Amino acid sequence: MKSIKYKNIEAFVFKLWQREISGGKISKKETRVLEEWQMYIEKDLDRIHMKESKERVLLTLEPYFMTTVKKNHISGVRSQLYKIAAVIILLISLGGVFTYYTFFKPDVYSATSGNRKVHLADGSVITLLSGAELTVEKSFPAETRIVKLKGDAIFSVAKSKIHPFIVQAEGFSTKVLGTVFKISQSGMNKTVDLYEGKVAVSSAGTPVSYLTPHQTWTNFGLERTAAIIAFTTKKKSGKQIPELLSLSFNDVALKEVAEVLQKNYEIKILYPEEAAEKKITADFTGGSADENMESLAFILGLEVHKENHTYTLKK
Repeated sequence: MKSIKYKNIEAFVFKLWQREISGGKISKKETRVLEEWQMYIEKDLDRIHMKESKERVLLTLEPYFMTTVKKNHISGVRSQLYKIAAVIILLISLGGVFTYYTFFKPDVYSATSGNRKVHLADGSVITLLSGAELTVEKSFPAETRIVKLKGDAIFSVAKSKIHPFIVQAEGFSTKVLGTVFKISQSGMNKTVDLYEGKVAVSSAGTPVSYLTPHQTWTNFGLERTAAIIAFTTKKKSGKQIPELLSLSFNDVALKEVAEVLQKNYEIKILYPEEAAEKKITADFTGGSADENMESLAFILGLEVHKENHTYTLKK
């Protein structure tokens, strides 16, 4: 929108206000300018803020319309009221935008080209990896320190025994009191890698998972699935060996459950084709491959036969 001087804006609003009261027709050009101006002013305001702004306008104008005047002075007073109302609307609209941006609009940090470090008011430092976006409310830090994350980031959270730090990611959240961890989100695949301290990870339909250093929470790219993997480093080769500590499914198709079990236990699972979509709810935490396959067969009402590293489920 082209820049309009203050006096021109005031005159324009006043003119439209008079026509609104008198019922006069507004030209197409005036309507277009009004719509452009309204979009310019309101484009970043949410519905709640707009509702509050309108209520403040009505509350401010009410005393003027309650004033008692003589009949022969009505037209003169009305003209003054129009002018006052136009100025009030203009000031409140512009002031509302300033107030919203200053005190209410969340701060959004984006890593558009390469990594970006963000220092929060509580002393926490977040490293946004390329393409990530962090949203922080103006009220941060409050009783509970909450931020929202899209993409991948490494968090170094300032310690506080009474103010939890919660990262709301896409479909899951991570809660800590002070620690260093990494959140990764690639499509449906979600992971939390813990380097220091402790964290609690929660996602819809799964129990809360508690991590200690050098452990990873993941959903293997499946909804209502949660697992904790521990990594140990071999002294000679320095290679990290993963160990599945816990694994739970809540209403997940057998074909997806089997895929996860095959990958993590390095086994092959054969099952009846008609059972592929059957929903499985199970907790395989602490069991060996043999024990977990026995549990899976029991849930399906099938028998399990093992030959080398192949498990066959059949009636």
